[in-house]
Amino acid sequence: MTLPSSVHPIRKSDGRILQRSKRGWMWNQFFLLEEYAGNDHQYVGKLHSNMDKGDGTVKYVLTGDGAGTLFLIDEKSGDIHATKRLDREEKAMYTLHAKVLDRSTNAELEPDTEFNIKIHDINDNEPKFAREIYFASVPEMSEVGTSVVTVTATDADDQTYGNSAKLVYSILQGQPYFSVDSENGTIKTALPGMDREVKENYQVVIQAKDMAGQMGGLSGTTTVSITLSDVNDSPPRFANRKKTSSYVALICAIGHIKADDPDVGRNAEMEYSIVGGHDTFNIITDQTTQEGVIVIKKALDYESKRDYEFRVEVKNTYLDARFIHGLQFKDYATVRVTVEDVDEPPVFTRNPYIIEVHEDTAAGSFVGVVSARDPDADNKPVKYSIDRHTDLERLFNIDSVNGTITTLKALDREMSKWHNISVVATEINNPRQTTRVPVFIKVLDVNDNAPEFAMSYDTFVCENVKAGQLIQTISAVDTDEPLVGHKFVFSISPTNPNFTIVDREDNTANIVTRRGGFSRREMNMYFLPVVISDNDYPIQSSTSTLIVRVCACDSRGNMQSCNPEVLPFSDGLTTGALVAILLCVIILLMIVVLFAALRRQRKKEPLIISKEDVRDNVVSYNDEGGGEEDTQAFDIGTLRNPEVMDANKLRRDIIPEMLFPFRRTSPIKDNTDVRDFINGRLQENDSDPTAPPYDSLATYAYEGSGSLAESLSSLESAATEGDQDYDYLSNWGPQFKKLAEMYIGRSVDREA
Repeated sequence: MTLPSSVHPIRKSDGRILQRSKRGWMWNQFFLLEEYAGNDHQYVGKLHSNMDKGDGTVKYVLTGDGAGTLFLIDEKSGDIHATKRLDREEKAMYTLHAKVLDRSTNAELEPDTEFNIKIHDINDNEPKFAREIYFASVPEMSEVGTSVVTVTATDADDQTYGNSAKLVYSILQGQPYFSVDSENGTIKTALPGMDREVKENYQVVIQAKDMAGQMGGLSGTTTVSITLSDVNDSPPRFANRKKTSSYVALICAIGHIKADDPDVGRNAEMEYSIVGGHDTFNIITDQTTQEGVIVIKKALDYESKRDYEFRVEVKNTYLDARFIHGLQFKDYATVRVTVEDVDEPPVFTRNPYIIEVHEDTAAGSFVGVVSARDPDADNKPVKYSIDRHTDLERLFNIDSVNGTITTLKALDREMSKWHNISVVATEINNPRQTTRVPVFIKVLDVNDNAPEFAMSYDTFVCENVKAGQLIQTISAVDTDEPLVGHKFVFSISPTNPNFTIVDREDNTANIVTRRGGFSRREMNMYFLPVVISDNDYPIQSSTSTLIVRVCACDSRGNMQSCNPEVLPFSDGLTTGALVAILLCVIILLMIVVLFAALRRQRKKEPLIISKEDVRDNVVSYNDEGGGEEDTQAFDIGTLRNPEVMDANKLRRDIIPEMLFPFRRTSPIKDNTDVRDFINGRLQENDSDPTAPPYDSLATYAYEGSGSLAESLSSLESAATEGDQDYDYLSNWGPQFKKLAEMYIGRSVDREA
């Protein structure tokens, strides 16, 4: 199969498409312009087989990229057409296969033939930049040709075919300050001496045009925002450097001074200083506001000096070597400070005061003087007072006019060596102006305390001691503090036959025996008075008693026992007899204790101990108020004869010894006469105004006629009390409730 020449469509001026075909063998490739605008199917080319005789027996079949959709073939003639407009930027080449078949049998007359359809590019894409807006900066005062930034555009057209993708850059806006390289899009400075302080921001518009910039080419634009970065090309300047600036400051106040620098950031940082320094003022730089802060090094005194004048220098902290030639990056200003008068508080002549006073001085004694004055020009009078929060014991007083401090009480150095008080000076005409000063009062020592033993001594002497034996070393203490130190003198009565004292000359002394052979039987303890004196004036002395025990010791002098031995009595009573007597006393005590314990365990006697006792057994209980079951105590005669009643019988109540649980039972109809008798007595007691505020309980010997319980009287129950079962009492009704609870409870206790 032969592939005819490629077909190139040619558009005429009237819109008609002409085709020209070139015979002969060619490469198996067709060419087609992209974006063809024809209405009919675009003719691509023609396939022809040597087996085709033109009689219609041959059929052409097309397969591959876009076959049947983008590209169609005429089965009879082999003409290939494109069905729609093609875009090279989407796909630049299509690979297809052609077959020649017998129409009747579909047998292949020739093998498959592969060929390509290549889309030729047309200039249908404009250049595009990566960003719509670029941001860039360049230092101010840069030289001409300094590179700022490079912007690049891209064109989707074929870079290898024609000039459709050949771009040329140009500047549309931003001249004469900047220029652009036409080939690579690099923006450069085009004007010398561009000053940020004059103009800081520039908007530059760059155009990229294809077709090498020729007429009819497509173009795209972008905007570049260029900022001039600051360099230190401007020195700081005071606004009125040729004039004197006046700053008025109060005492301890501060002032501010500021220079102008059109630079920004690091290049605008300034440093202030006082030319030659100053002993009263100093200036520091506020790094935030770039101001010079004038501070006071020492307090200003209106009365001493009212006006100050000094010169302030300002300069840049960082300098640029390119601009320091010919320019002085510093400036000067004169500052005048005027001190205004204010009402100042009083000032003490000293701060603090340290005063010394001897202890034991009488109340009202002179201690010292404090003095304060008003520093203002009018020198107003002041008054003095003591802050009582610092003198809670009210030991001192001060004269409000002259500041003389005196004592209100006698001072004791041994109680407190220092007293720290605060004295307040107040202007009389302006009480709000006050000043405090600490006054430290040191209490000087006076020898008013006698020395005494430094500790409590436990001294003993052995019975077998010899004369001249050391038994104790003593020392003393004194709360006084003499200037030359303590010197104590120890002494005892020189007539003491048992002991003597030896002063060691180091504020200690030795107690030594004068004789030997001490005996506990004769005397087991000696009281030795020791006189201790100091050497200060006036001399103070005290007597301390040293207790010396007589003890039994071994041959080495080690104490064994200091208890006195038990000596026999003069009537011949020996130690063994005393021990026997002591044992007898202990045995008697044990017998008494045992007897008491047995009596405590004995069984309690019955409430009624005799049958002849005609009194009732009355038990009272601690319930509040008189209840419905309060009863009047009756003797047995009344119970035996219900008709006889003593109207003047007094109530006899006894606090009950125990309470029993309450049990409710239904009343019974028997024993009517007893129930009537009880109800009558209850009504009398309920209406009796003389009834006590607690209930009373009585047992009665009157059982009534026909009683099933036989005798209920406790007078006859002494012998059989342990055999009685009182559970049946709980069935006799509410009238016998208390009686049942008492006896049933006692029966339970007895069993327990």
